[in-house]
Amino acid sequence: MSEPRSAPTVGQVVLGKRLQDLRENAGFSREQAAKVLRVAPATVRRMETAEVALKIPYLQLLLQSYGASAEEAEAFVTLAEDANQPGWWQRYHDILPGWFSMYVSLEGAAGLIRSYEPHFVPGLLQTEDYARAVMLAGSLGRTGPEDVERHVDLRLRRQKLLVREDAPRLWAVMDETVLRRPAGDSRVMREQIDRLLEVSALPNVTLQIAEFNAGPHPGTFGPFVLFRFPMPELPDMVYVEYLTGAVYLDGRPEVATYLEVMDHMAAHAATAQRTKEVLRDVRKEL
Repeated sequence: MSEPRSAPTVGQVVLGKRLQDLRENAGFSREQAAKVLRVAPATVRRMETAEVALKIPYLQLLLQSYGASAEEAEAFVTLAEDANQPGWWQRYHDILPGWFSMYVSLEGAAGLIRSYEPHFVPGLLQTEDYARAVMLAGSLGRTGPEDVERHVDLRLRRQKLLVREDAPRLWAVMDETVLRRPAGDSRVMREQIDRLLEVSALPNVTLQIAEFNAGPHPGTFGPFVLFRFPMPELPDMVYVEYLTGAVYLDGRPEVATYLEVMDHMAAHAATAQRTKEVLRDVRKEL
């Protein structure tokens, strides 16, 4: 059986979907594909849904059975070998929950990241001290100082994607509560607001504050993140986190609902220019 791992890389997700397309186009059922490999049909399903790593001998047998040319098969195998390489974040496997490993992989592959945050500054925009204060507040004594520092280090490393050559576009809507709820002392909050003003000048970053005086909006139930990818094989995905885990939604009706809510919030939140004024005003109060 193929080896499981904490979370798939985006490359494995894409190739799994391609493998399913090849099987369906060849007229094979999962049961028929399983007979080629002499495995249970569940193993084929897990390969196609990226629940397990892609074993190269299995791929070669399936691609041959599906009628792929030698050139196509060779290219597919090369991509699979690359996709099977662990992501940089897997060096943090000792502190990183499996359900969040997938998030880091998606984040690094997305072309557009849209997020709504009612409680804290989004992780990609946090300063080191702010991130540390948030981590300590959420640990409830279950995470030691060394692990907290590794969590902070991971968060800071994730932020590098905003300034890389092929940086995604980040569009974040934050409730005004984010600015009013202190995480650390006044110095920490001032530095955090300075950081928000700094990143708001990046061409690929749009920040909006949902001000109190704008009233309620349809996103007040909780935070979520919407990912859009440059790879046509990957649908839009929505990440919704809860206390002990998270869910990843890619069904069209669900994603469409979240996108509609996000658009509604963005239309009623302060503009990017007004948001800078709000940030400066709050900073003066600290």
